[in-house]
Amino acid sequence: MTQNDVTLDETQIRIDLAAAIRLSCRNDWHEGVANHFSAAVSADGRKFLVNPRWVHWSRVRASDLVLCDADDPSTMDRPDAPDPSAWSIHSALHRKLPQARAALHMHPPYCTTLASLEDPTIRPIDQVTARFHNRMAYDMAFGGIATHEDEGERIAGAIGDKKTVMMQNHGVTTLGDTVAEAWDALYHLERAARQMVLAYSTGRPLAVMGDNLAEETAAEWETYRDAEFAHFAEMKRVLDREEPDYKD
Repeated sequence: MTQNDVTLDETQIRIDLAAAIRLSCRNDWHEGVANHFSAAVSADGRKFLVNPRWVHWSRVRASDLVLCDADDPSTMDRPDAPDPSAWSIHSALHRKLPQARAALHMHPPYCTTLASLEDPTIRPIDQVTARFHNRMAYDMAFGGIATHEDEGERIAGAIGDKKTVMMQNHGVTTLGDTVAEAWDALYHLERAARQMVLAYSTGRPLAVMGDNLAEETAAEWETYRDAEFAHFAEMKRVLDREEPDYKD
């Protein structure tokens, strides 16, 4: 892979992806040394960075991120090969989905609890859950730990043109044009799932918004896109003060 294969802002993308990893660790969304985040660094989206195999998320630095080519199956023969499931899922996302400039895959507790239900639908019961109204894919055909490339291809097909997916019996994935947007979506998706789980725990009927109100509310979120960048920038300032080595 040559210098011409990657964009000139790879350094910033590395910093942002490392920040997203550290912030997700702080929120206890990760699972040990598992789960994986990636971000494209080439114009066609096929050259991408991914977190290194089996390194705890609290220690990942920008320089640790592994540069991969989604079209190069020999990646898994390299000494620095990513986790097999990271390669299976993220190589397919970056090959197949133009909206997958950043792809964040996790098993956070509330999202995964919701994903374990027969019906994992996020219903519009407040303004955060309404953010995802008609804007989520649901992958209901879990095929086991995604260590084979065909499972990644299937997941990419299930996502289609959406940017968030609830993966039954598995977890969630958020996509974005930038790491900031994908991370803000992940943050709010976990909060939406928490709201659903807490509401279900009361045993009382849900007060689900009508379609028109839910769509209106979801559309309003889209007018606040600048807040997504502000949110991520503010969280990076926290890291700059408390964990500045994420940039190394």
